[in-house]
Amino acid sequence: MIFDELAERIKWALIKENFSVPTSIQEKAIPIILKGKDLIGIAQTGTGKTASFVLPILHLLSINIKSIKPKSPLVLVLSPTRELAMQIDKTFEMFGKHLKIKHTAIFGGVSQEPQIKILSKGIQVLTATPGRLLDLISHDKVNLSSVEYIVLDEAHMMLDMGFLTTVKEIYKQVSKKKQSLFFCATITPEILKLANELLNDPSTVKIEAQKASNLISQKVCYLYIDKKNALLLELIKKTGKTIVFLRTKYKTDVVAKLLIKNNISAASIHSDKNQEERTKVIENFKSGKTKVLVATDIAARGIHIDNVSCVINYNTPNYPDVYVNRIGRTARAGKLGVSYTFCGLEERESIKKIEEYTSLKMEVVHHTYYASKVENATPDDIVASVKKKCTHKFVAKKSKKKSEFYVPPINQKKSKRPRGVHARKGTKKLKKHNKKRK
Repeated sequence: MIFDELAERIKWALIKENFSVPTSIQEKAIPIILKGKDLIGIAQTGTGKTASFVLPILHLLSINIKSIKPKSPLVLVLSPTRELAMQIDKTFEMFGKHLKIKHTAIFGGVSQEPQIKILSKGIQVLTATPGRLLDLISHDKVNLSSVEYIVLDEAHMMLDMGFLTTVKEIYKQVSKKKQSLFFCATITPEILKLANELLNDPSTVKIEAQKASNLISQKVCYLYIDKKNALLLELIKKTGKTIVFLRTKYKTDVVAKLLIKNNISAASIHSDKNQEERTKVIENFKSGKTKVLVATDIAARGIHIDNVSCVINYNTPNYPDVYVNRIGRTARAGKLGVSYTFCGLEERESIKKIEEYTSLKMEVVHHTYYASKVENATPDDIVASVKKKCTHKFVAKKSKKKSEFYVPPINQKKSKRPRGVHARKGTKKLKKHNKKRK
């Protein structure tokens, strides 16, 4: 077994954390990393990607002991989000506790001073978000010339968030004699192009998407959109620790308030919340103080929380890979999980794309608000529904007073502004006429 090749002190930590059997990505990636080769690891969320680079790096640090220099880490892990950076740092702490490895995570949204103080004392492992790291480099608070191992975690997300230029700038600061590791959920032409630029003859390890979701019972709930709140309240009463995903930050707060109003402990997380609020929300959810985490994709991506029994997609994701990332929050570390996807009429086509992508037919739930018309909807039905929605929209015109709006009635011609000598008189008449129409 691959864990047998690791240092004895790492094995102690594995036993304590009940890690006995490596996952597919760990079994394939760890031997390549131990040989010193560059790597591209492709696997969905929840497959153990983090441990697949943390364990071999800790082993290599334990057999090649080097003196710690101020501001000069030996290992650099780049993470797209603050939450993921903290998760990775905790993983280094968990498996490296018997090795006395010095490590820290740096990210934006908090004061730089405590981070600078830790860096000045010297550390071996630095996990960082690209923006904050580049900022500290520009102020000469970090020196990357001693870095021997560099990891780009969730590389696809890093590029989606526009960090390409920043990542390249950081790589310029690192020594050429380094081992580079890319880990991502999906491989794209952009990632391949970046890998060709930054990696040296990398090996590729790919774990198929459907293998990562074998333990998740995937269900779809067809219903009309106005029934989503009612169904959510019904399902939440039957589930354990649950994450509810939504598209927008505003709706995330609205749904969280709805759950709290119905005596369900819930909290929302999105990018508008500051770091202190986000950390508190995550800690409460982890400890079980909060039962439901209501989140947007960006905020929750990379959050690794054990014992999440259920994921609910309040909105059907437009992209299949987003769906796979969402449901990957449950069924972690070999445990079983369930996902429910709410599908309204306009979302019907997205379900078809997801089923094609995962090569899996979702189980249809015949719930209280089940709508057979949504399940059996044709493309013409969907187009008709969208058109019907559009006809009910009004074009609002701003009046002179900022707080007031004039909305012209449907299919009624606007009064023409009078011209000529009696224009001023006509304008007064027009104002009176508009008031009556209101």
